[in-house]
Amino acid sequence: MTQDIAQLPRAKMSAIPGGQETLPHQGVELRHLRYLVAVADAGTFTHAAERMFIAQPTLSQQIRRLEEMVGTPLLYRRREGVELTAAGNVLLEESRTVLSLLEHGVTRSRQAAGLGRPRLSFVLPPELPDRLAVTTSSRLRSVAAVVGAEIGWLEAPLDAEFTLIRQRQADAGLGWLTSSREALPDPIEVMTLGEFEPEVWVPAQADADRELIDLDELADMAVICGPRRVSPATYDAWRAALRARRPRFEFTDPPFQHSLPMTLAFAAAADRPTAVVTGPLHLMGDQAAGGVRPSRPGSYGMVRVGLRGRPLTATAAVAWSGDLPRHLQQVLFDTADTGIAA
Repeated sequence: MTQDIAQLPRAKMSAIPGGQETLPHQGVELRHLRYLVAVADAGTFTHAAERMFIAQPTLSQQIRRLEEMVGTPLLYRRREGVELTAAGNVLLEESRTVLSLLEHGVTRSRQAAGLGRPRLSFVLPPELPDRLAVTTSSRLRSVAAVVGAEIGWLEAPLDAEFTLIRQRQADAGLGWLTSSREALPDPIEVMTLGEFEPEVWVPAQADADRELIDLDELADMAVICGPRRVSPATYDAWRAALRARRPRFEFTDPPFQHSLPMTLAFAAAADRPTAVVTGPLHLMGDQAAGGVRPSRPGSYGMVRVGLRGRPLTATAAVAWSGDLPRHLQQVLFDTADTGIAA
C-alpha cells in the first residue's frame, strides 16, 4: 500500500508556495556546502566559525538546516570535535567537487574576459628533502612565469592516493609515489623525478663495523620512524616491507620530530636495540649519502649504515589532475621533465 505524501516525515520534504512539495535537497545552497567543508577541515564548529568569520551558533544552525534538507545526520558531534557520518563523507566529497568546479569556472570566465591570470594550486609537503623541494619549486615558478601562470602554494602532507588533488583541494603537488602508475585512481597523472632513500642509524655495538645490514635484522629491532602524518605514503609502504619480515611489526614515533640528535640519544639509551629510520632524504646514487657514517658529535653512539638491496626507497613525483586545462598540465610536465640531477 502506498503511503500518503502528507504522512511522510516533514524532514523528508519542504513546502513551497502553491501547496506543492519538493525534494529537500533543492533548498541546498553553496554556502551550506562551504560550511560543511569548513567544519570537516577544522574539526570543530568553533574553529570553522573563526575561519568563515561567522558566529558559531549561526554555523551550527546552518549545518543542522543542511542535515534537515538532506534528510539524515551528516556529523557526529562529540566533545573532542566532529566526525562525519557515512552520508557526510559522501556529501563532503561532492561538495569539494562542486566548489572546485565553480572556482575553475569563474577563473576561466575571467580569463576569457581578459581578467586575471591562470592559477595553479600546488601542494608542497613540509618534510621533503631540501634539495627536492627547492629544485622542483624553483623550476615550477620559472616554467609558470613563461606562460604567465600564478602559483598558489599549499603546505600539507600528501598520501599515496594524492587525495588532496583527487578531492580538488589542490591542482597538483610534489609527493612520493609508492605504487605503480596504473594503480593510481583517476584522474591522477604523475611524472617521476628520482629515487630517494632514508638514513638508517643503529647502535654502534650492533653494527660491528659493517657498512650494510639486512632488512630482516632491522625488522628484529625497535625502529623509530615517523610520525605517519608527516609522510603517510612512505610510512605505510616501509611498514609493509618490514611486516613482510615480521607480521606484527610497528614503527615507534620519534620523541622529537624535528630533532634527529635527540631521537638518536633516545635510541642509544633504549632498553633493547633500537634503530632510527628517517624519511626519504638522499637521492639514490648520490655519493654524499653513500657508505657508513662514523660516530660524530650528536650521534650518541649511533652509526649510519646502509640497507642491503636498498629495500626502503621512495619515488619522488609531480602529480596533477588530468582534468586541468592542457596548458597548465604542460607547465607541470615541463617542470618534471628533467627530474632531479644527481
